[in-house]
Amino acid sequence: MNEHITRDEIYDSVAPSDFPAMLETARYGKRTDAFDKIISATHDHFWDPLDTAYIDFSTPFDMKNEMIMPKETIPELQSAVVDRLDEGQQIKLANESVRWGVSGILHGEQGALSLSASLCHILLDPGAQEYASNQTREEARHVTAFSRYIQTRWGSPYPVGEALGGLMNELVGAEQVYKKLVGMQMLIEGLAMGAFANFHSKTNDPLLKRLTQLVMTDEAFHHKFGKIWADRTIPKLSREEHDIVEDWAAKCFETVLFNLVNIRQKQVIYQQFGLEWEWVRDACREVYTDNDRRDSLKESTNIFRVLVKTLLKSGIITDRTRPLYAHWIDMDEIDQEGEDMVGYAIADEGIEYLKQINSGRRVIGQK
Repeated sequence: MNEHITRDEIYDSVAPSDFPAMLETARYGKRTDAFDKIISATHDHFWDPLDTAYIDFSTPFDMKNEMIMPKETIPELQSAVVDRLDEGQQIKLANESVRWGVSGILHGEQGALSLSASLCHILLDPGAQEYASNQTREEARHVTAFSRYIQTRWGSPYPVGEALGGLMNELVGAEQVYKKLVGMQMLIEGLAMGAFANFHSKTNDPLLKRLTQLVMTDEAFHHKFGKIWADRTIPKLSREEHDIVEDWAAKCFETVLFNLVNIRQKQVIYQQFGLEWEWVRDACREVYTDNDRRDSLKESTNIFRVLVKTLLKSGIITDRTRPLYAHWIDMDEIDQEGEDMVGYAIADEGIEYLKQINSGRRVIGQK
């Protein structure tokens, strides 16, 4: 299946409708050990969002008088919007903005769940299948956890934004393996790691801080799954194949950079305050220029910076598309950074926390 652009047999695949291929007896004996390390680590970062030993969703937070994220992280509150809102409304708008962001994460986790499950239907290698099934389980608990958090703080999530929904629909439904792995395991997971690290470092809500750390203990390994694909595939691609992957990744980057937190997509928030989204957009443009966007991309936890670093360190970005990213980000600075992604240190700390909990808990089947 050349359209899948894979150069390693551990990523060989079949059509999702070709179940008979999964019953070929010879297939069972051809299991790669490439994913054994991250599969075995599943036990180290196990957690249950419905068990208060891991996370307690009854942790209080005063939504009426406190902002979940600091005021300076809310673009609308750096503009003339504040002149039309009293203090209570400013707090509510800030928290509604976080609700929008966390809702996007919830939808992203659902996309990751569906995509991981779809990999189980097409990957032939039993080891690759086993990892995909493990990730499916972990993404499912993320959906449960973020659903519970949103229910606790707001009651219900916002609908998925047009840009994110469109991208995930393309990834989940894609037949090309490279789109699934680059798109979800690297692009979406890269965005997620940046978002989680940003929430963890800045939030005033201890529940959100704990939740994002626990999720990062899983996401760090999901990210590594995509990196294994890149390490085994990118160096073996022909020039034409590399161009296809690189151009598609660049298109996805531009889509999320300009649309993921677009004011137009957040208009459901402003309606609650009697604000026209066009006016909010213009007010924000007055104080948030392209230079401000570039400054924000200098932060190590900026979601788009994390995404670009993921693509660059994986060998996907070459001199062909580098100028596109360099317009916004200091690529030379990223060149000099190590391979570890932002959030890895937080995830490692979380894993040690989980090991302490899990060491004293009975494993199913033990007496």
